[in-house]
Amino acid sequence: MKFAHLADCHIGAWKEPKLRNANSKAFTKAIELCIAQKVDFILISGDLFNTALPSLDLLKLVVIKLKELRDLGISTYIIPGSHDFSPSGKTILDVLEKADLLINVFKGKVVGKKLVLEFTTDEKTGVKITGILGKRGMLEKHFYQSLDKKSLEDEPGYKIFMFHTALTEYKPKELKMMDSAPSSFLPKNFNYYAGGHIHYVFEKREKNNLLIYPGPLFPNNFREIENLGVGSLYIITDNKPEFYPIQVYPSLSIKIKGDNKTPEQIEGEIKENIKNKEFNNTIVTIRVSGELKTGKPTDINFKSIFAELYLKSAYFVMKSTSMLSSKEFKDIKISDSPTTDIENFLIEEDLKSKNEISKKDLIKSLIILLDKEKEEGEKVNDFEHRIHDDLIKALKVDDLF
Repeated sequence: MKFAHLADCHIGAWKEPKLRNANSKAFTKAIELCIAQKVDFILISGDLFNTALPSLDLLKLVVIKLKELRDLGISTYIIPGSHDFSPSGKTILDVLEKADLLINVFKGKVVGKKLVLEFTTDEKTGVKITGILGKRGMLEKHFYQSLDKKSLEDEPGYKIFMFHTALTEYKPKELKMMDSAPSSFLPKNFNYYAGGHIHYVFEKREKNNLLIYPGPLFPNNFREIENLGVGSLYIITDNKPEFYPIQVYPSLSIKIKGDNKTPEQIEGEIKENIKNKEFNNTIVTIRVSGELKTGKPTDINFKSIFAELYLKSAYFVMKSTSMLSSKEFKDIKISDSPTTDIENFLIEEDLKSKNEISKKDLIKSLIILLDKEKEEGEKVNDFEHRIHDDLIKALKVDDLF
């Protein structure tokens, strides 16, 4: 038995014109690898697209690749991730499932106060697959809290549990602000736990149980390009995992310590790093950190550095000075962490200072509600009424209206 495990494809994530198609190119490469490896089926642990309603050109590309898999007898199993839902709760995954191009394995029913999940059985291998979707702000946690674990744990056969949730024990330090849940949330006695949501490669084996986060299929921000370099997936053969990097573009990270240096010295050091080198089709990241001796971060002539790199055939160049300060002038620093991580950190810090941490879930729910966008074809008046009604429900003040 051989299957592939992908997660966090985020097709359509990059807004930079030169990187706009990077995630879709990574997806194409991943599917071609799976076909070449003759896998029996593919798992996608959430966030196939970066939005619930992707553009038609991106949707067309994914449909073509999923149809190719179906025609070859390779089934695709998926759970929705935190990016897969529209404000109304709809997702393009429903359309793809109706077209018989993939199967959403998050299926079940509520019996009493318990969530009883159903297994989806892969016809070719007999493997039993189930899982729980992911939502922004860890709002999926109530599914785990009401989960009937016994029925899942007692089920015989080779079993896979798919999830799109950060597990507290396995989070890397750089993602400490990310919402997470304890690993005890997961049901026991599964052969394979297919994780998603954490853009970080992680592998853990306990006896015959294997838990893996495969990392994003393509890095989705400056920090991920800097730290990961490439995207990745796993192929598991008879419960033995093998890591496969997915490279769309080569990358190079330049890190400069700016402590007690002038902007001119930093510029010279960066240029020394790129001297006598070619950067054919390479993504280059430049991070400068520390405290300048004189001047301001904006005094560094990055325009000249970028021009030189592009003359050396670099594909795309990015820089970060968020960790660079000056003795003369203190800039307001903006973290390059994901927006949701920054939101979570600020909420928790503020509520701790007021001893009101119990309000955290309500505030996150309100942020998500107020972040909703008008749907295609929806009238402004209908959109406003929908937001109004959702806020009343979230605040539990129905009796006042």
